[in-house]
Amino acid sequence: MDLLRLIGYTISKILWLLRYEGVKNIPPNDSPPFLVVSNHQTYIDPVWVCLPMRRRIRYMAFAPAFEWRIVGPLIRYIGAFPVLSDPRFAVTAMKEAVRSLRDGAILTIFPEGAREFADGEMMEFKTGAVRIALDANVPVLPVTISGANRIWPQKQKYPRLFRRVTVKYHPLVDVVEDSSLNHRENLEFWTAKIRSVIENDAANAD
Repeated sequence: MDLLRLIGYTISKILWLLRYEGVKNIPPNDSPPFLVVSNHQTYIDPVWVCLPMRRRIRYMAFAPAFEWRIVGPLIRYIGAFPVLSDPRFAVTAMKEAVRSLRDGAILTIFPEGAREFADGEMMEFKTGAVRIALDANVPVLPVTISGANRIWPQKQKYPRLFRRVTVKYHPLVDVVEDSSLNHRENLEFWTAKIRSVIENDAANAD
């Protein structure tokens, strides 16, 4: 796996000028599990986000992507499991996510649910990530990906090359339910707070 990480980093460094910031904010390997929450700009995001982490990592991924020719085998290999938009099946994915965290894995979620467009404007963050963090009682590691919107946004078939991508890790956020708010209000409050951390840094990067 270390060799694959080295290969992935080398390719990304050459083709997309990949740069990391805030790596010191990634908890050490012997720390309790945590939830990685990032904005979503390209199909390559899961690889870029996990490269500096030397732990077992799982991902929630859009179910139809498992049938795509190149992306499907890749996301299976890196530990993704499918999420369907149908609420009946979404519950199963949420349970799998919480179980993975309780088993000691790191879980990565892109709460926008789809790639951003070329302008890099973030879409609405769904509250599922915060729901999982609360249910599993784990902190959140916010991650900002910037510059990749110019590489492989929605409606673009193939990625562009030689444009800089920056991945920044922020300090952990301890997601704790506030007793003065109801459950829905807690979900919305923490989702907005995490998005603000990610979005502000993306805006500064531009």
